[in-house]
Amino acid sequence: MQKDEPPEAIRAAYDPERFRADGHRLIDRLADYLAEIARTNGPSRPPVLPWTPPGTLAADFPADFPEAPTDPELHSDAFAALLDRVLLHSNHLHHPRFIGHQVTAPLPLAALCDLVSALLNNGMAVYEMGPASTAMERSAIRWLADRLELGPHADGVLTSGGSIGNLTALLAMRRARAPFDVWGAGDGGNLAVLASGQTHYCVDRAARIMGWGAGGVVPVAVDERFRLRPEALPAALEDAERRGRQVIGVVASAGSTAAGAFDPLDAVADFCEARGLWMHVDGAHGAAAALSPKYRHLVRGAERADSVVWDAHKMMLMPALVTAVLFRDGRRSHEAFAQEASYLFLGEEALFDLGARTLECTKRMMSLKLYAGLALGGTGLFSDYVTRAFDLGRRFGEMLREAGDFELPVDPACNIVLFRHVPEGAGDGEALDALQERARRALRDDGSFYIVQTRLAGRTWLRVTIINPLTTEDDLSGLIEAVRRAAKA
Repeated sequence: MQKDEPPEAIRAAYDPERFRADGHRLIDRLADYLAEIARTNGPSRPPVLPWTPPGTLAADFPADFPEAPTDPELHSDAFAALLDRVLLHSNHLHHPRFIGHQVTAPLPLAALCDLVSALLNNGMAVYEMGPASTAMERSAIRWLADRLELGPHADGVLTSGGSIGNLTALLAMRRARAPFDVWGAGDGGNLAVLASGQTHYCVDRAARIMGWGAGGVVPVAVDERFRLRPEALPAALEDAERRGRQVIGVVASAGSTAAGAFDPLDAVADFCEARGLWMHVDGAHGAAAALSPKYRHLVRGAERADSVVWDAHKMMLMPALVTAVLFRDGRRSHEAFAQEASYLFLGEEALFDLGARTLECTKRMMSLKLYAGLALGGTGLFSDYVTRAFDLGRRFGEMLREAGDFELPVDPACNIVLFRHVPEGAGDGEALDALQERARRALRDDGSFYIVQTRLAGRTWLRVTIINPLTTEDDLSGLIEAVRRAAKA
């Protein structure tokens, strides 16, 4: 009988020596890339974003895939050429002048951990599929909960992003506070939460996913710094009840996406405790303030929350995505998704089967990069990073005010800064809004900086998030001049 063997193409694809050669070449090229991106200003420095309009890259990434693998003699060069095209046309988050969205320049060590995670591919639905990553996840969760002082009974789970994280927390809220079993019987359309208009859109999306509809998130007024006004909570609750809504919780923001506002968490906790409501804190961006002795006061009161979401891919230098969903009462972590699945959850290690506690079944070994960052980089690295980023945000606010031809809607609380250029004779209203939009597009198109924009209080503002650990005050001075040049042009 002929011995069964995998086809040659399959054996070649899994050849350890090919992997070794590709890996060495890959790491060398990425190390060169980091050196190029970090190079001081000069004509040879790459743009932050080599802008190409949508739909124009088809020639670089055609869909005419070959049936047979690349010739082994040409494989290494073909892989290098593909990598070069990817690097050429990507947004360079490691560039010190990437100060746009809330996605960090990840630690190179964490990127190597993602390589390990991808190769081992230990999906973490059940403990048996990811013993090491489960152990690391539980230790990382414990450490994060301790930073927020959630208490000895806290627990939680890692998941893929703040949107899933907030949905998970709201599902646990519903399970704990709804007066009937929505999970089992369905139809929770009259339930609602209170939240300010500055709350991330994913909270409204979660409410709609849960069947609460457009009225599932009841707006609460904000103050002049775009923070939820605790004194407005009773009126919002009464308004919801008049409209037939049963409010079961309040969502507070710790570092809102648009303006970086931190809601007064202690006052929100007082309101929730007095009325038996669940308190959830969306700290996707700002929960990391707990790592900084200088700024941890911004999250004072988070220790009283029932649940907190914290994105490590924002202010903990991790590659996307890795989000912690933390519960003060760890039992709540097991209630959001209470299901039977005999092909997975066998009961012997129920406390360790993470698939029963998150929307995901197959989940990447995201705990590896976070655990390695803490274990090898040291916790002081993250504390220093958060403090410096928040310091730079506040310093940039001062620089803009000192410049004279810029205005801010609010002084920065953290590393998120809103501003607009108001040169003499620029007009106001829609004309001034259009000027900001044109300036941002010009910076994007020439690649000198990457910043974004938002609408707040009916006006258009330029928005930066100083999240790259290598960004300096000189870069921020350069941004001021670049915006001026773009506006003149």
